[in-house]
Amino acid sequence: MKIPSFLKKKRTVKLSKDYLINFELNIKSLYERAKIKGPIHLSNNNEEILIELFQYIGIGDFVFSNWRNHLHALLHGVPKKTLVNQIMVGKSMGVHSRSPFFMSSSIVGGTIPIALGAALSIKKSKTNKLVWCFLGDMTSHTGVFFECLKYSEFNNLPIMFVIEDNSKSTNTPTKKVWGKTVDQRILSSKKVIYYSYKLDYPHHGTGKWVLF
Repeated sequence: MKIPSFLKKKRTVKLSKDYLINFELNIKSLYERAKIKGPIHLSNNNEEILIELFQYIGIGDFVFSNWRNHLHALLHGVPKKTLVNQIMVGKSMGVHSRSPFFMSSSIVGGTIPIALGAALSIKKSKTNKLVWCFLGDMTSHTGVFFECLKYSEFNNLPIMFVIEDNSKSTNTPTKKVWGKTVDQRILSSKKVIYYSYKLDYPHHGTGKWVLF
C-alpha cells in the first residue's frame, strides 16, 4: 500500500493487530453457535495495513464501507459494544454510526455515490474533513465507481477511494472475469489507495454449516 504524499497522519491508532484478530474470532464463535441470525463477512490478514491507513483518517472524517466492514468500524472509533450489538441483530452488512460517522451497505457500489455526495457537501461547506470510501477489487470494475472517481477528480473533491483487493467477488475470481484484479488506469489516480491481501475466510460465514 502506498500512501499519497499529500496525506498527513492525523492520529495514533490504539487498537492492535491482536485486538482486531480476536474481535473477528469472537464474531466467528458467536456465528457458529447460531447466536447471530444473519450473514457475516469476516476479515483477516489485512489488520496491519488497516492500522497504518487509519492513522491518516481523522476521527471527524466520513468513512463509507461495504459488507466486510468490522475492522473499518472499529478502527474509525465505533465502540466495540455498539458494533457487536448491530452484528448480533443481523446488521453486520449495514453497520452505521453518527459519531464517528460510519456507513456501510451490502449493495455492490451502493455507498460510492453517497460518499461522493458527502464529499461535494464538504467542499461546498468548506469544512476541514475528508471522505473515505472502501471498496473491493470487483467493485472497482463497475461503472458507478469509474463515474464517481472521474467526477471527484474533475471537481477536486475531498475524497479518497481505498481498493481492497482479495481477488474475489463472492466466490468468483476477479481476474477470471476481467483478466485482471484491478484496472491499471485507476491506480495512477491521486484519489485512489490500493492494497492486496489474502483472505482466509469464505465470502460469508465461516465455512462451517450453521443450523439456526
